Amino acid sequence: MPDFPADTFLGGVSPETAKHLMAAGTLAEYADRRPLLRQGDAGSHVLLILHGMVKIVTCTVEGHDVVLAFRRAGDMVGEMAALEHRPRSSTVVARGNVTVRVIQWPTMKKLLGQYPDAGASLLQMLSARLRWANQRQLDHHAYRAVIRLARGLVELARLHDPSQHGELETRREIPVSLTQEELASLAGLALTTTQKALAELRRDGLVEVSYRKIIITNFPKLLVLSKLIDENP
Repeated sequence: MPDFPADTFLGGVSPETAKHLMAAGTLAEYADRRPLLRQGDAGSHVLLILHGMVKIVTCTVEGHDVVLAFRRAGDMVGEMAALEHRPRSSTVVARGNVTVRVIQWPTMKKLLGQYPDAGASLLQMLSARLRWANQRQLDHHAYRAVIRLARGLVELARLHDPSQHGELETRREIPVSLTQEELASLAGLALTTTQKALAELRRDGLVEVSYRKIIITNFPKLLVLSKLIDENP
């Protein structure tokens, strides 16, 4: 049984419940950059990510792609459309090879009723995502650009190791390849503002940047700058 992070949907259930969830539906594999779900499509199923990482992106009415988040093994995606019987609100794209279980919503509802810890984990997941979205709105008004970028980098680093033990490491590589445009979108900043903030972080010896690769060179100091040091990952 894979050891999923505790703050994911599958990581929040017992091994026995996880075994039943992972046996439901059908197995599907997606190559790098292939869409798993598309914005605007009808949503009658959810995906449980068993391996790999995905990018959540939405297209605005002006035609601009906005990166909302990344999800990793253990996470569920597609639940909003399934719960509300509405079209998909975003597109889910594989970043690297991804393996998922495709579960129709009626089947998932039955499983949630059979296994109370699965229902509790789903509620916890939805609550955490709502709290995160509220915090992002607050960040936009409360922090200057370099702090918002630092917060985004800390969150990305925690995708690989969400435990507090990993916070003690000085060097940490961002576990996903990103363009500066994607990083700017994720942080809610203009591209030029992001480039200036990255330059400031480089001057302060906090990050190294190369083509689609970011290494945090002093994670404890970046954590202090981000003001996330006392917040749960």
